Amino acid sequence: MEKSLDDTRGSASPLEELKSIRRSIDNIDAALVHMLAERFRCTQRVGVLKARHNLPATDAKREEEQVARLRGLAAASGLDPEFAERFLHFVIAEVIEHHNNARAA
Repeated sequence: MEKSLDDTRGSASPLEELKSIRRSIDNIDAALVHMLAERFRCTQRVGVLKARHNLPATDAKREEEQVARLRGLAAASGLDPEFAERFLHFVIAEVIEHHNNARAA
């Protein structure tokens, strides 16, 4: 069972607990970077496919569906849906730039 910050009194010094939490954060950050790298490898393939077949770099319907899906996942996970949407829009903007660059190449 996972401990909350309030449940850890007396089990470790505050500095030990802080180091432990930060190690977890570092591991999560590493996983996020690896997942984003994999996502961009996939979207790069999409960009090449779109460029090869003269398809538009953007897909408003797909983006709208993804925003709704990610907002729902965020809410179910206890993450602010507004934050999740802003993050997704940031990622999508980068993907579109990559798609446009693939078309120009």
